[in-house]
Amino acid sequence: MTFNPDANISGGKASKRGRNTGIAVAGGGVGVIALFLLSQFLGIDLTGLAGGGQPEASDSGLEQCLTGQDANENVECRMKGASASLEAYWQTESPELGLAYSSPQNLILFDQATTTGCGSASSATGPFYCPPDQTIYLDVSFYDELRNRFGANAGPLAEMYVIAHEWGHHVQNIDGTLERSQDGQTGPTSNAVRVELQADCYAGAWAASASQVPDDSGVPFLQTITRAQYQDALSAASAVGDDRIQQATQGQVTPHSFTHGTSEQRVRWFETGFEQGAGACDTFSVGGAGL
Repeated sequence: MTFNPDANISGGKASKRGRNTGIAVAGGGVGVIALFLLSQFLGIDLTGLAGGGQPEASDSGLEQCLTGQDANENVECRMKGASASLEAYWQTESPELGLAYSSPQNLILFDQATTTGCGSASSATGPFYCPPDQTIYLDVSFYDELRNRFGANAGPLAEMYVIAHEWGHHVQNIDGTLERSQDGQTGPTSNAVRVELQADCYAGAWAASASQVPDDSGVPFLQTITRAQYQDALSAASAVGDDRIQQATQGQVTPHSFTHGTSEQRVRWFETGFEQGAGACDTFSVGGAGL
């Protein structure tokens, strides 16, 4: 998906954080047990990442990222542009869902390791949303892993799909879905999987509407999605299915440990959001066989 070159992305919430060589617990500390519970419903392994305190690296507000042209040419600016588009989309969409929307605190692009309100994270953690500090974290080298390790095309829309998915977790956080679904269960029909599939659906809903979402001057942030770009996003959704990741990393698939859904499910729920909008994303009312 291509940004309109003269779109104003300067208001996007995104910061770049320099390398933090320390592995630390931020915000007064989140204990190992709390990290374990958080891992269960987020579907990411944050355990073992807690440790002694280290000073945090400073943040840059990506002030050089001003226009859609910048977003088209630079992945970090593209993340800032995506955040500007997603913020505008959810401000408009939330009343339709009966949601009292509030913005995430930030989107942090980090290098190798960083501290968060959920404890410390490394590149191996993957992209994630941290509810305590309402911030999305991403090491952009993750996109290289999507391409090289899991075989996704990972073009610009696929990159932005990742941010849109995590933004969906923020929406779930402010409407109480994350808290209600935190039961520590895994498996094909678990709440953990339903949370992830709903976030995929929200990402699809944003992608379908993104070319109509304008900046403050009325210029749409993004141009109309092409079929190739759409397929690129589906490729990314498929690449991060539990079955595909488990086969690639473990050599076998163990459905009882699923936390994100299969490749087929992730693609299907992205398509549902794209075709039917965010109002069709209630994965919690669907029976197990239809999930």
